[in-house]
Amino acid sequence: MTKISPEFEVKMEEEDVLEVSADVSFSSNRFPKYKLGADNQILEEPKEDNQGPSLKEVVEQESANLSEQHKRLSVRDLASKFDKNLTAAAKLSDEAKLREVASLEGHVLLKKLRDALEFLKGRLAGRNKEDVEKAISMVEALAVKLTQKEGELIQEKFEVKKLANFLKQASEDAKKLVSQEKSFACAEIESARAVVLRIGEALEEQENDSHASKKQDVEELVEEVQEARRIKLLHQPSKVMDMEHELRALRNQIREKSMFSIKLQKELAMSKRDEENKYRIYALEGSENLGSYLRIQPCSDKAPLLSKSLIQWYRLSSEGSWKEIISGANKSIYAPEPFDVGRTLQAEIVSNGQKLTVTTTGPIDPAAGLGSYVETLLRKSNTEFNVVISQMNGQDHASHSVHVFHVGKMRIKLCRGWITKARENYSSSMQLCGVRGDGNNAAKALFWQARKGLSFVLTFESERDRNAAIMLARKYALDCNVMLAGPDDQV
Repeated sequence: MTKISPEFEVKMEEEDVLEVSADVSFSSNRFPKYKLGADNQILEEPKEDNQGPSLKEVVEQESANLSEQHKRLSVRDLASKFDKNLTAAAKLSDEAKLREVASLEGHVLLKKLRDALEFLKGRLAGRNKEDVEKAISMVEALAVKLTQKEGELIQEKFEVKKLANFLKQASEDAKKLVSQEKSFACAEIESARAVVLRIGEALEEQENDSHASKKQDVEELVEEVQEARRIKLLHQPSKVMDMEHELRALRNQIREKSMFSIKLQKELAMSKRDEENKYRIYALEGSENLGSYLRIQPCSDKAPLLSKSLIQWYRLSSEGSWKEIISGANKSIYAPEPFDVGRTLQAEIVSNGQKLTVTTTGPIDPAAGLGSYVETLLRKSNTEFNVVISQMNGQDHASHSVHVFHVGKMRIKLCRGWITKARENYSSSMQLCGVRGDGNNAAKALFWQARKGLSFVLTFESERDRNAAIMLARKYALDCNVMLAGPDDQV
């Protein structure tokens, strides 16, 4: 970024008549004389043509333009933009302080763990002692890695702080520069206004004078007015535009730093999770966002078979204060649905009387671009999706022909050509949610209970269509005072 340091040179000269600008030059030191006819009309020589409006109208128009230009010299919007960026930089600094506290707690825990292992090492012998020594070396390696991550975070904090100080200094310099430019522009405009007023007064005096005037003098006076009009452009608006470009560049830098900081936090969380998974039997595999699916993966050869274990998925609040069971989600694979966005997912595995849990690293993220896609579909009265019936009333469906799933504002319909499989209005007996069974196509399938005794499992062409259909149906049902959810969901 280039720092702008304005330099102004003001020279005042004592003259009988105040000069407007160095660029203005009057062709004569006297006012032209006019010849007035009947009704105070200006008479011109017959050989010359009258071009343009009258001189009095030109002067009035120039005075109005100068007044409007003076009113537009406000910099409050520009100052507000600088203040918003300063607030964003301060927020990043506060987040860096919170990360320092979390890092300090990690060191304390590692030290306590190492002290415990050292104490245990003194009480053991033989092979057990060697295992304890290996554990101590692993803890030390983890401490070294944590120290490296802290170094990266400290460097990030230094860059953020440096950027905040730089932004603050740039804000002060910019405000000072804009203030100086505004005062300079106001002085120029006032000088131009004084010249225009003097010309107007002289014009009124000339209208009362009976002497003839020549058109050449009139043209010279018009040129002087046009020269005065040019003065209002001398306040250098290009500098303000340069500052706006620099402000936009600073905003982009802050956005990039924020995204990089979030990326570092996620990488650190994933690194911690990888370290923890070394001592766990099971772990979750897959992207933690809407449109993908999560799979419970064994991390050890000694892990019990998932096919012989009891599995149950739960939704947790972002703070972990409450837990909600996901009815029917008892397989090793689960595909998040729109209800899961912003919530943490947890799976419990019960085998041989032992209960183990695996949890996502954070809340489920929304799918990119899904919100704008749904807003586009909401402008229509009816949306159609191509689907394939996988199950009907809990039984596998033999035919894999393509059907059309209509989501309307009052009802949902499933048909194939002229044949209608189901058509039901939104009601309390209707259920709609993502499929909670097994299979790699779980992210593309949904469960729809049209009414009691009639249910379908539908597979869409893409994950985006499946999630968009769920969101559209729930929005239209809510407009009909109906909450669409899955079996036993707490809504």
